Amino acid sequence: MEKIAVIGLGYVGFPLGISLAKKFDSVIGFDIFERRINTLKQGVDYTNEIDDSEVAASTIFLTNRPEDLADTTFYIVTVPTPIDDTNRPDLRPLYSACEIVGKYLSKGDVVVFESTVYPGVTEDICGPLLVKASGLTVGQDFNLGYSPERINPGDKENPLEKIVKNVSGDSPESLERISAVYSAIITAGIFKTATIKVAEAAKVIENTQRDINIALMNELAIICGRIGVTTTDVIEAASTKWNFIPFYPGLVGGHCIGVDPYYLAALSEEVGHHPEVILAGRRLNDRIANYVANIIVKKLVQRGETLSKARVGIFGITFKENVPDIRNSKVFDLIEELQSFGLDVMVNDAHARSEDVARSGLKLVDIADMKDLDMVVMAVPHRKYMDTPDFLQCLVPNGILIDIKSVFNRSKLPDGIGYWSL
Repeated sequence: MEKIAVIGLGYVGFPLGISLAKKFDSVIGFDIFERRINTLKQGVDYTNEIDDSEVAASTIFLTNRPEDLADTTFYIVTVPTPIDDTNRPDLRPLYSACEIVGKYLSKGDVVVFESTVYPGVTEDICGPLLVKASGLTVGQDFNLGYSPERINPGDKENPLEKIVKNVSGDSPESLERISAVYSAIITAGIFKTATIKVAEAAKVIENTQRDINIALMNELAIICGRIGVTTTDVIEAASTKWNFIPFYPGLVGGHCIGVDPYYLAALSEEVGHHPEVILAGRRLNDRIANYVANIIVKKLVQRGETLSKARVGIFGITFKENVPDIRNSKVFDLIEELQSFGLDVMVNDAHARSEDVARSGLKLVDIADMKDLDMVVMAVPHRKYMDTPDFLQCLVPNGILIDIKSVFNRSKLPDGIGYWSL
């Protein structure tokens, strides 16, 4: 039976490792961050993807010691692949993972990558790195595969096991071996792609498509604002047509939708094509935080508030609902723009860890102190907020609610409250 090691224990790797440990006798969960390993050993997953009781009961062997990988036969790499300050792919975590794995790679091993990359990275970059670190020959001594992650953080309705898994390998034999491992845990089924590059391309196009569709809705929201109609009303009406696909406007950040299009754009430019639609969608989505900030300032000025004295509370700072992850959250862009106008905003989040937010120079405020607010900005509608009936009591009479994602029913709001949504 395979001896499996999952390299990188974030939103993708840890749930994968937990699932594999239910089916395989030897599963190692490896991460370079000692703090992550220690908290998991204590039975706590601070990403909230796996219940603490399940963490404590799992047989997965957790380690940050590379030497513990020595007997592995099947590696799965799930490290993050972010972008740099110029929106170019940052593959350094992948380079590091290849160096670690390569030192312990043996003949007959398989290395599967799940990290989001542009087509060609697995075979043209990771393969040579593994060869250099191991002294082995790819395709002869060891094999490569790619199986793009499809984890949706915070989504308990669509866990790993219920999402069809794309798999690919560098040979028919490696493809069958990779399929066998994933088939043991994926009840939704396996789809064998034609090549590794096809699987890589499928991953980046999934989130690029979503990014472009949301960009269209964000542009629609700006237009609707200019003509005085409600965006959600327009989408609701359009949705009565059988082939209309509803997407909704909002802040687009995180480590997938806000990043993956840049990977596809980078490849496109390398092969001599300027990606007009992809980059246009990214530019528009990146500007939405500034657009919302300007609306907020105008609403406060129209209300007669002195900006430096206005009490504004922002609820939610993570990149999406019901998760603690603040990476690439566009709420930070919103806050920075508001601060440039002299606003001293208070920020609360039901899930973000205060120490993570503090690294950005901000401090989370307890919800009990979010009182007598001139404006509430619902930036990330965590379930904990929406389940609190008296949530809007933190507003002063005739205060303003900024409902970025249109989650409130306007007709059910108390009389006198000002309201705006994308």
